[in-house]
Amino acid sequence: MGDTTAEHEKKLDREEQILDAVLTLLSQQGISGVSMRAVSRQAGVSLGLVNYYYGDKDTLICAALRRIERQDMAMVAPDPAKTPEDNLRAVLRRVARSEFLTTEYLSLRLQLWSLAQVHPVFGEINTAAQRRYRKALATLIRTARPELPRTEANKRAADIDIVQNGMWLTALLGLDRASIRRSVARCEEIAFR
Repeated sequence: MGDTTAEHEKKLDREEQILDAVLTLLSQQGISGVSMRAVSRQAGVSLGLVNYYYGDKDTLICAALRRIERQDMAMVAPDPAKTPEDNLRAVLRRVARSEFLTTEYLSLRLQLWSLAQVHPVFGEINTAAQRRYRKALATLIRTARPELPRTEANKRAADIDIVQNGMWLTALLGLDRASIRRSVARCEEIAFR
């Protein structure tokens, strides 16, 4: 007999709890702080449950990387109630929201970027996620600026991605609100010029 809805939701909640723990440990201690035992302690679940859902550390980290990708893709999801121009502006400003400029979140980002060098599968996940993010951003640019050739929209999306990542990295070293605002304005210039 299959899972009931309540059992399925409980399973998803436990998996999210485990992934939250992985992301917290990565943010605070880097990859060396992530072990199945440390994750179970951080999540407040049994080691057996972590092993049941994820099997090993690599599978666990892959799941955490994919979760961050889903969050990134949600950042570039258009709102059907907005105009294409307003959607693009909202997306470009979203990366500078206070929830993304915390030391914990920015430390996590730095750890996620460095994971690409640790294991080829982590690198593949990061690279594929970045391509999807840039493609979604390029689609937003082309929707707001339909006269642009696809190649130009792709270039602009890549340039914006680099500025955004640089903004996050620099914010990790010390938050400078004026520079953050200028970085967002620069991304808007790149997108709309």
